[in-house]
Amino acid sequence: MELIITEKDNAARRIADILSDGGADAERRNGVNVYGWGGKRCVGLSGHVVGVDFPGEYSDWRDVQPVELIDAEVVKSPTRENIVAALRSLAREADEAVIATDYDREGELIGKEAYELIRAETDVPIKRVRFSSITETEVKQAFAEPDDLDFDLAAAGEARQIIDLIWGAALTRFLSLSARQLGDDFISVGRVQSPTLKLIVDREREIEAFDPDDYWEIAAELAKNGTSFEAQYFYDDDGSEAERIWEESEAESAFERLHEQATATVESVRRRTRTDAPPAPFNTTAFIQAAGSLGYSAQRAMSIAEELYTAGYVTYPRTDNTVYPDDLDPEDLLESFTETSPFGEDAAALLGSDDIEPTRGDTESTDHPPIHPTGEFPDRNTLSEDEWEVYELIVRRFFATVAEPATWEHLRVVADADGLRLKANGKRLIEAGYHEVYPYSSASETHVPDVQEGEQLAIEDVDLQAKQTQPPRRYGQSRLVSKMEEMGIGTKATRHGTIEKLYDRGYIDGDPPRPTALAKAVVDAAEAFAELIVSEEMTAQLEEDMTAIANGEATLEDVTDESREMLERVFEELHDSREAVGEHLQESLKEDRTIGSCPECGSDLVIRKSRHGSYFVGCDGYPECEYTLPLPSKGEPLVMDETCEEHDTHHVKMLAGSDTFVHGCPRCQAEAADENEDRIIGDCPECGDEHGGELAIKHLRSGSRLVGCTRYPECEYSLPLPRRGEIEVLDERCEEHDLPHLRILDGDDDDDPWELGCPVCNYEAYQARNAVEDLEDLDGVGSKTAEKLSAAGVESPADLAGVEPDAVAEQVRGVSAEQVRDWQADLEA
Repeated sequence: MELIITEKDNAARRIADILSDGGADAERRNGVNVYGWGGKRCVGLSGHVVGVDFPGEYSDWRDVQPVELIDAEVVKSPTRENIVAALRSLAREADEAVIATDYDREGELIGKEAYELIRAETDVPIKRVRFSSITETEVKQAFAEPDDLDFDLAAAGEARQIIDLIWGAALTRFLSLSARQLGDDFISVGRVQSPTLKLIVDREREIEAFDPDDYWEIAAELAKNGTSFEAQYFYDDDGSEAERIWEESEAESAFERLHEQATATVESVRRRTRTDAPPAPFNTTAFIQAAGSLGYSAQRAMSIAEELYTAGYVTYPRTDNTVYPDDLDPEDLLESFTETSPFGEDAAALLGSDDIEPTRGDTESTDHPPIHPTGEFPDRNTLSEDEWEVYELIVRRFFATVAEPATWEHLRVVADADGLRLKANGKRLIEAGYHEVYPYSSASETHVPDVQEGEQLAIEDVDLQAKQTQPPRRYGQSRLVSKMEEMGIGTKATRHGTIEKLYDRGYIDGDPPRPTALAKAVVDAAEAFAELIVSEEMTAQLEEDMTAIANGEATLEDVTDESREMLERVFEELHDSREAVGEHLQESLKEDRTIGSCPECGSDLVIRKSRHGSYFVGCDGYPECEYTLPLPSKGEPLVMDETCEEHDTHHVKMLAGSDTFVHGCPRCQAEAADENEDRIIGDCPECGDEHGGELAIKHLRSGSRLVGCTRYPECEYSLPLPRRGEIEVLDERCEEHDLPHLRILDGDDDDDPWELGCPVCNYEAYQARNAVEDLEDLDGVGSKTAEKLSAAGVESPADLAGVEPDAVAEQVRGVSAEQVRDWQADLEA
């Protein structure tokens, strides 16, 4: 029997389908899908099924000094025991084996892990096949020409695993113990994560330190024969054209002079044409940037691209290459789209060109081609809207790279009005070129009428605008990925995941990402006491060293030993600073959670977590002062910059995935609830007959509203109500429950109220709509995500409710820990 091992179950299913010409059958072994046909079996792993860790004696954070981890033994052990057991069982039956994992550093390491598991059972021949797209042609060709496993490339991936484990564990424990932050609230540090965080924090420092300067600009509306256009006032500043006026008096003087003029005389007219070259083929970073312009996070963009790759529709999405290989025939690939919608007409038009010559980027490598469509066209109905949008982006990028350049005509007009000069720049698209097939790059035109030198133009309006210089912008996710690439931080395979980890750890919020006070504190502490922790040079050097391993120029032992030496130097710097580091971090953690002053004693009001895991606001003067405020039960609180005018208390946002909402000022919410009297609407279905309980509309101090029994806590019957909008009680009553119908008035759109109806009927209907009977009932879990979760051992809602989010995120590409927590919250709702 020939045993074929792929990286994931969905890849195994597709490869089995290709190699068996659709004749493969599926069976289960140890809860793992095995696809069989003829004398072959194909099984998918779940990414890494073997992990690296320290021996058990190092697991107690309090009994082991963090510095001891530097030289501690690193051991390998199964992380997915059912998959490992299935692979070992299949290996014992095999006459030969083929590794068909993804062809990159991680894929080669996963392949090596499978190799070692097979070798522990048998000495059968083991081959390696490599492909850049899971298409029939490429897969069959790869299996016809097998190669050997690249142990150097796998060793580079293993070195990264070991180095990241040692750096992350040792420094995370040191900072967490110093700040007395244990359990779920530990302070995470990572070899790639920390320099990336410093990039974000450094940009925030620039923004906070920025001191704006005032300046003024003057714009005039010129007109010819009823056609008006805007012109900008400018002046000569040592040979350059300056538009910003830095003195208000000078700006007002120029404005008054220009305002008095009725006409301006055309001084010069210059026309020129410019060629606009098509873009280079997609590498990973360019793809993430383009997907970012469509609103996709770096993690989401890569997750979708990987799904499309596994399905056979696009090539492997982790690549630095920006030059198509010689064996790619662009005409054949275009031909495959001529009968498709909506690409057929564009593909046919491109095939009509005299010469099809693809563009070339600056980086050419031999591992994977640039990201492009394979020519296997999907049924649009089988893809989600997001998958189709990303697929179309990739198709149209390929089209653009084989399209003609665009040609623009630029018209520059300079006019004079009483010695004051005005300029207008127009542009017109003469030949659309690649813009015809690639609508993602701007092709907007600016109209300026055809004028002649000496011609008089009417001045219809003059506008003086007071402005200020602006601070640098925060890095958006795609720009951050590009910056990481520029500085050598991380790799094409890890950068988007690093950003996602910073969100999961609570270091950044929003998009573009903004650092929290904790993030600033971690970077401050590292810079003050051990700068190597956040040094991009150190991380870039280690990345170069790992590349050297892959190229056979260094060994795993050399590089890991060098990394241990670096970490020892870090701990030498930290040795005498533990107390100072802890105090610094604790102060910053408190700042991140402080919302204002206690109205009873004047101490700080701080967000705290109860022993049961719920959040509330408590006085820092406890136990002398026991003032508290409740917070909503759903979500994780984030202190906002906005403050309440009445209480000078920061507003709070509750982070709950797609259900994130602004809670507002906790004191306002509590006071509003205290002022609202319960409104009785009927008898309690649970205890009304026996104990006389009644249902009332209640406003809770946490900001929530509900219909609940007046006998609470003896009777806990309750029904949820929307958090926002005025609740109106109608005369119409429910025949089944004898309760009045309710209506929610939005305030912004009272003409279209939410007819809630009977609160009992409404809630029963809600429960029926949102009943989670299988994984695909959850928001954001499609069939492909469900398959990936199933391959990771999460086959039902019950499985999902009991998993560790971080562990699932590490095993399932494209699923973040935060997303798992959101699903778990939905299951609890």
